[in-house]
Amino acid sequence: MPSERTLASVLVVDDSATDRRLVGGLLQRAGGLAVEYAVDGKDAINRFQDSIPDLVVTDLIMPELDGLGLVAAIKSEFPLVPVILMTARGNEEVAVAALREGAAGYVPKRILAHDLVPTAKRILAASREDRSLSRLMHRMVQNHSSFVLDSDPSLIPLLLGYLQQTIRSVRLADELDRLRIRLAIEEALLNALYRGNLEVSSRLQQSDAAAYDELVRTRMSEAPYCNRHTFVSWTISRDGLEIAIRDEGPGFDPQSADSRSEAVDFDTVFGRGTLIMRTFMDEVRYSPSGNEVTLIKHAAAVVEVAADQAEVVD
Repeated sequence: MPSERTLASVLVVDDSATDRRLVGGLLQRAGGLAVEYAVDGKDAINRFQDSIPDLVVTDLIMPELDGLGLVAAIKSEFPLVPVILMTARGNEEVAVAALREGAAGYVPKRILAHDLVPTAKRILAASREDRSLSRLMHRMVQNHSSFVLDSDPSLIPLLLGYLQQTIRSVRLADELDRLRIRLAIEEALLNALYRGNLEVSSRLQQSDAAAYDELVRTRMSEAPYCNRHTFVSWTISRDGLEIAIRDEGPGFDPQSADSRSEAVDFDTVFGRGTLIMRTFMDEVRYSPSGNEVTLIKHAAAVVEVAADQAEVVD
């Protein structure tokens, strides 16, 4: 059992004592996480004065300072701390606003038991990896890279780690935007692997997690699925990022998908992935065949002082 000092700290913010216990229990049972609690956004900010958490998980609707206000406050004062929102059905528009304001992700309350812990651990891992880089890599001004990935999910975090490191090296974006770019590209890579190459439906994942996991395991050793590849290429400079991700699956009709975009169910795995890509990136384009997506992020104003401070940390 890791000591308290080695545990990642998570601050759970919810005005409902029952929901706080539920969320805290899910996180604590996962192991490796030390959980603290706040009753609303104002209480959460006050707790930051004593100890800055590694991650915040917050409800949206609260007195004093709600989830949207808390996201804005954390982005302003503690930009390295990622925030996950817990949303009830009907709060999709507020969730979109929170993502645009600076939240790293969200999980619908009705599927907390299934999605909260994986989402929290994924965001924590991404946030940690982004905080270490050598002084030499900060001098990079442009990078062109291409990869051919087997149908091996363990390759995705390795590729994302390298991508995030490269983005930081060229000083394309600040800490928060680097995390958000990584999360958007992760969704595209997961779609290429599971929806494209393995042809496993996100609706099955939503309705029957055990059947979904079994089908994934089967297809990772079954032709033609296991023989397919994901092709990734990017150009990163201080002007921006353009990344193309292509799978060898059957694809889909992008025009049909775009025509249904207003009706996307953001409570589904696929719907949330689509929302994250479109919110965190400036452009998302699909090839006519539907098996290649290009994500573009234009350079924002980069504060050199912040980059210099990051070098000191390294």
